[in-house]
Amino acid sequence: MSIAQNPLSVEVTLPREDVALVTVEGHLDLDTATEFQAHLANQLHHGRRHFLIDLSGVPFMDSSGMNIILRVYQEARNLPGSVHVINPRPAVRRVLELTGVSITVPISEKADEALELIDRQQGPQISAG
Repeated sequence: MSIAQNPLSVEVTLPREDVALVTVEGHLDLDTATEFQAHLANQLHHGRRHFLIDLSGVPFMDSSGMNIILRVYQEARNLPGSVHVINPRPAVRRVLELTGVSITVPISEKADEALELIDRQQGPQISAG
């Protein structure tokens, strides 16, 4: 019987109607990226516009994980919405910084900080411009 070396756990909670807090645990790589993407796609389908991706339980992430984060960022931006990475471990944060993902996708230490950012961004930008 073959079991994935590093199974991925993805848990979604909704701090608000349009915000999905996606808590990921395990290695985010080529083997597990599809499952991660399916959870994000499901939340997009259900009308979530803002994604808080908690990576505090992810010791390793390769380009597959980064590509999914960037893809959901592009989709959320068109809604308009946002994507925030929450509390990545040092190795994952380094990958995000080296690849420039952290320039595009904000990194917060706590979900509350990301929610405050969402509120600030939404505040004055109500009229489409």
